[in-house]
Amino acid sequence: MRFGLFYEHQLPRPWEDGAEQRLYDDALEQIEIADRAGFDYVWQVEHHFMEEYSHSSAPEVFLAAASQRTTRIRLGHGIVNVMPQVNHPARVAERIATLDLVSGGRVEFGTGESSSAAELGGFLIRREQKRAMWEDAVAAISHLLVEAPFAGWASDHVRMPPRNVVPKPVQKPHPPMWVACSRRETIQFAARNGIGALSFSFVEPEDAGKWVREYYDLIASEECVPIGFAVNPNVCVVLPMMCHEDEATAIERGIDGAHYFGYSLAHYYGITPHEPGSTNVWEEFLERRDDQGFARDLIQADKAPLGVKIMQHGLGSLRGAIGTPDQIAELVRRYEAVGVDQIGFVLQAGRNRHEHICEALELFGERVIPEFAAEREERERVKAERLAPAIELALARRDPAREAPPDYRIDEPAEVERARRRVSLPPRKLMAAARSQARRTVRRRGERTLARLIRGRSDRQVELLIGNSLARRALFTGMALSFRPRMAFGFEGEIEYELTESGNGRAADRWTIEVRNSRARARRGPARDPAVSLSVGSAALLRLAAGANPGAVLLDGRVRVEGDLNVAMRLPEMFGAPSPY
Repeated sequence: MRFGLFYEHQLPRPWEDGAEQRLYDDALEQIEIADRAGFDYVWQVEHHFMEEYSHSSAPEVFLAAASQRTTRIRLGHGIVNVMPQVNHPARVAERIATLDLVSGGRVEFGTGESSSAAELGGFLIRREQKRAMWEDAVAAISHLLVEAPFAGWASDHVRMPPRNVVPKPVQKPHPPMWVACSRRETIQFAARNGIGALSFSFVEPEDAGKWVREYYDLIASEECVPIGFAVNPNVCVVLPMMCHEDEATAIERGIDGAHYFGYSLAHYYGITPHEPGSTNVWEEFLERRDDQGFARDLIQADKAPLGVKIMQHGLGSLRGAIGTPDQIAELVRRYEAVGVDQIGFVLQAGRNRHEHICEALELFGERVIPEFAAEREERERVKAERLAPAIELALARRDPAREAPPDYRIDEPAEVERARRRVSLPPRKLMAAARSQARRTVRRRGERTLARLIRGRSDRQVELLIGNSLARRALFTGMALSFRPRMAFGFEGEIEYELTESGNGRAADRWTIEVRNSRARARRGPARDPAVSLSVGSAALLRLAAGANPGAVLLDGRVRVEGDLNVAMRLPEMFGAPSPY
């Protein structure tokens, strides 16, 4: 097992003079301690416009500073936002290579798309296009890091003429590549592309084991076609952490930070209104934590094994690795037993104190890391030998690096003119694209109309909008008609919705959507044998229909789930919504 630190650079309001300076100085000191204590990785996010939640908009600068204050710890982008509107692929390649040079070859290249409204809207990125943009940009970046000169790129999202992009990285062919994963399908996506999975799913070790097995089965299959020029077969999970010899002290020092991490995550990835420069997320957290499932008394010092039961009990149960060295070591062993390769710990969260973080890092280094260091090299050697034949076959399936056109010369007017030309599609594809665009337009208009209808209304007021059987029938029938079989990934079964009343949580109605033979049908009444059951307030259901991020609604406790959690997380996409992830 490898161990990492994961940094958002959280800074709750109010902000005193010099607060951001202290935040960065403290983080660099913590990383120095982690380097000495035996941690293997530090991961730094890239987020924009997400005040309080993440003041980390230029991770390459911070990681460069960390590289000069450490000697062995690997420096991970967790992640680079590779949307071309945010970071041009050539600039990403240049920064990754430069950081690899100044760090002596210690870079880990994590990639991602972002899914927050603050960032997608801020950079005018259409949510339904971001996965295609990711694939396009990452493929281009891998060529930019390897080809000398780069042979050029012409696609829907990235257009660039041949250039010799310098410098080139120390690690050949390029630093290990990763992608941020929030659920099972994206972990499978990582495996099919031959890159590491940075998982932010907050799942129990036993649930993670199923995902890890699927990941490595795909790595070893013909479905794995690397998007880069090397395969990085690794799975990392992210958890909050605070370590102390006394369990109650660990909870006292760390649980508010973990809860704020969860609350602010749901704030930015959900439907909570946000006014730039005005909304006080920390103040809202303190006011609403009990109602939103983050009550402090949810977590007690009981010497029990650590665990995560978010979907069943809400994000307030996100304790992660907050406990004694023995408790944390037992949790790590459970993740290691199911094949997880790395755990990235979040300590800098909310108002967790710098001195407490430093003490926790030192104690973890003294008491926990040595338990796993002795067998680590052998485990990794056996894994590498087992996967070597599959990796060789996977690399043979991808196209090699290209040669630039012979005698190519820079010609600014001609290059700019070529870039303006749109890639032409055959008539059949044009018609299919037009139909797809029309469907998206109709759905977006419906969501916007519904969003305007419920904006500013209390849950009780929203409930009244679907408080009669006709309105509910229209809602569930519309969901069934919007069913998309390809997004079900072969799922068949019953999905039961228990609609509850605000305030008392009592069941008001039950509806079932049954999926069979690539079709969906809605009916009123309970399911006979539900694959997944959701207990959800009518208001939350309507907000989901208006385009809310399902993950955030699930995480903040407004929905209770029993059954297949993976199906629950992708229900909106199954019934017509674009991916929120």
